[in-house]
Amino acid sequence: MTPREIVIVGASVAGVAVADELRRLGYEGAVTLVGDEPHLPYDRPPLSKDLLTGRTGPDRILLREPGHYADRGIDLVLGVPAVGLRGTHVALSDGRVLAPGAVVIATGARARPLGEPRPTLVTLRGLDDGLHLRRRLADAPRLVIAGGGFIGAEVAASARALGVDVTLIEAAPLPFAHLLGGQVAAALLRPHRDAGVRVLTGAPVQRVDHVDGSERVHLPDGRVVHGDLVLAGIGSLPNTGWLDGSGLSIGDGVLCDATGATGVPGVYAVGDVAAWYEPEAGRHVRHEHWTGATEQARSVAARILGREPKAAPGAGVPYLWSDQYGSRIQALGRPEVADEIQVVRGSLEADSFAVLYGREGRLVGAAGRDAAAHVMRHRQAIATAEPMPLQPAAGA
Repeated sequence: MTPREIVIVGASVAGVAVADELRRLGYEGAVTLVGDEPHLPYDRPPLSKDLLTGRTGPDRILLREPGHYADRGIDLVLGVPAVGLRGTHVALSDGRVLAPGAVVIATGARARPLGEPRPTLVTLRGLDDGLHLRRRLADAPRLVIAGGGFIGAEVAASARALGVDVTLIEAAPLPFAHLLGGQVAAALLRPHRDAGVRVLTGAPVQRVDHVDGSERVHLPDGRVVHGDLVLAGIGSLPNTGWLDGSGLSIGDGVLCDATGATGVPGVYAVGDVAAWYEPEAGRHVRHEHWTGATEQARSVAARILGREPKAAPGAGVPYLWSDQYGSRIQALGRPEVADEIQVVRGSLEADSFAVLYGREGRLVGAAGRDAAAHVMRHRQAIATAEPMPLQPAAGA
């Protein structure tokens, strides 16, 4: 039976996408979108790029125009965190209890801290984080970034554009190597070094001390890196603390079946907080990518209304992108499981390139820099595990 009211907890891209999809599918019941931040729902990718450099402001990164929600009958409850869930009853921090027929959990993830937060030891996950980091960079000539993932790499590129001295510290031998392989990782690291970023690899941060107004980052080999500001980019943790006692299965996120349903009737989860079961992998996987969040949202909205989700060709194939130094990096599928790589566009020494990843002769992924057409054309082939090309077609 279609619920009379649906509450979405989390004003994230996934949460907003669920609300919009419910209305697109013709749902006429009450839709409430609850967010812990006071801001209108906003897009997070610009936080490490255009917002940080000042090329855009908070009003330019909204997910929807301010009137969008009222026009569609979507009630916004902002600046009021959810603090508990029992069945489909949602307790809010202001004492209210919402009792809808269905709940969608879309509370996202938070940055993994490196130590006790302070003004010069920061993370970047939300709008307030981004604005604080932008202000601090104006008078912090030395930035140390712990973690060479996409957030760390994007902030490094943005900070160099602002003329900030940047040291990027990565625990692994190469940033991105666990995702894209060593050859591609080396190619993606080259622009950072060319831009003057000091890159230290194989160097997990042991601790960060605040001494005489600056930060000291200690490495295992005894080296100490000095900075005016330290950004922790060492991964994320799903926002599941408010679900204690809910009866939901929690692992690395809210554990769901392959359609986003949890073990509690009427409760679903999407986006960065959700770990959906993936039959191909034989386990629950939590993806932290914009495109995946919106695809999950469409699927869950359809399921709540008792409809069969209609996936676009290639939907469900993991996709990520990152903008650095004016170039766009894109990756599809699961390159991390590959046992073969082929360069099919340019070369890894070039500004533009594309590669394919295979496992046991089947296509499992694609990646590239400034080669969107040569990456995205393989999405459907990755979804159906087509055979790897017999011969690379470099320059095609």
